[in-house]
Parts: sequence; structure tokens; C-alpha cells
Amino acid sequence: MKFLFRGDDLGYSEAINYGIEKCVKAGLLMNAGLMPNRPAASHGVNLLKGTKACLWQHTNICLGHPCADPKKIPSLLNENGKFYGSRVYREAWKEGKEFTVLEEMVTEVEAQYQRFVELTGCKPALIDAHGVRNHNLTQAIKITAQKHGVKYFFDGEATVGTDGGKDIYNCPMYSMRPGEYDPLQCLKDAVADAKADRIHVFICHPGYLDAEVFRCSSLTVNRTKEVEMLCDPAVKKWVEQQGIQLTTYNDI
Repeated sequence: MKFLFRGDDLGYSEAINYGIEKCVKAGLLMNAGLMPNRPAASHGVNLLKGTKACLWQHTNICLGHPCADPKKIPSLLNENGKFYGSRVYREAWKEGKEFTVLEEMVTEVEAQYQRFVELTGCKPALIDAHGVRNHNLTQAIKITAQKHGVKYFFDGEATVGTDGGKDIYNCPMYSMRPGEYDPLQCLKDAVADAKADRIHVFICHPGYLDAEVFRCSSLTVNRTKEVEMLCDPAVKKWVEQQGIQLTTYNDI
């Protein structure tokens, strides 16, 4: 049985970076999704230098400033030159509306790819997206990934759906569900439901909290709970006792 523990949002803020760093060094978390456009992206990459973390491009089009020239992507930006927030994308998705321009979306995804390479010195192991659903974003990720020979996954479009003919299963994002969150119990539930012939992706958003997180994210305390769980030696021992093999996007 293979599990891929992934930590989204590297670069979101320095506090989140420190939480991800701690999880990576504790051993269970082997994959981190970098948001290339965030001011703390370089800080996050530097923290993980010397580790075995597999980094991928966690494309962000709903928070902060773009990597591309703002003049080239007007449909993605509000009057302040920042990305439209996730709420705008959610409402447009519900109404079946498309307010972005595909060519502009490709320009931004490509710019974030180039920024990723600049920061890390290598291609991303995967390209996916942070926080929103949007048809043009799906296509832009696919176009950019195919252009550079990189795997991608987003909204039903994927090149990481098989491993030797076996399906990859993305576990639910338990931390986003309403109610009290127990990440260890959610992990145990995922393992109990796991199939031997699949790779199971356990999606986490570990991190500590700072003012930037409280300003911009609805996901707060649950991030710290995941840091605690992923860094607990007893949890790591339990994972080993289950015969779980840890894997990365590089290995798929």
C-alpha cells in the first residue's frame, strides 16, 4: 500500500513555511506544493533546501499579485492589480460563467512555471492549482505542463492518474470539512478504506499561523493540527506498522 503525503501552500506565508519545513524534516511529509507568486515563496524554498522534499507548482490565481506582466492578463485582475479572490471564482463556477481569457490564463500559468524554475533550479514534479475551479485554468495547466513535459492534475484532467496501470486516489480534503477536525482519525479512516493496488494521496495544508494567514485564509487552526499530527513520532511509527510505503510525485 502506497501513500503520498502532500502539503499544499508552501510560500503562502512565512509561518506556513515553517510548519511545512517541520513536517518535511519529521519524515512523513515528502511533497510540498509551492505557490510561486507569493512573497514568501523564496523563503519556503530556502527552508527546504537540503531536504528530500518533492516540490510541485501549486498554481495560485486567487491571492495576491501575478507573476506575469499585469498588462497582459487584465481578465484575471481586479481594479487593484491583484487576482480576483476565490469567492469570485466560486460564484462564476456556480453560475456557469467564464470571466477569464484562456490566452491570459496560459500567460500567467507559464509565468508561474518560470518563477518556480527560477526559485528551485528545476522543473516542478507536477502542476496543479490552488483553491479554485475554472475551465480556462484547467486548460492552461494542461497546455503549460505538456509544453514543458511535466505531469499535471486538475479538475478531472490529469497525467498522474495511473501508476503501472493502477489508479491514484486523492483522499478527501478532510481539513476543509465543517466541524471538529481530528487529522489522525482521518488518516486512520483513509488507511482503513485504502486498496492495495492504489496510490492514495493524503492532502494536507500544514502550517503555523501569522497575520497573513488570518487576513487571507479561512483555513487556520486545522493547519496547526496537521503539523502536530505529521510531526508526531507515534504517528510515523503507526504508519510504518501498517506497512505503508511513502512515495512522491517524482516516483509516480
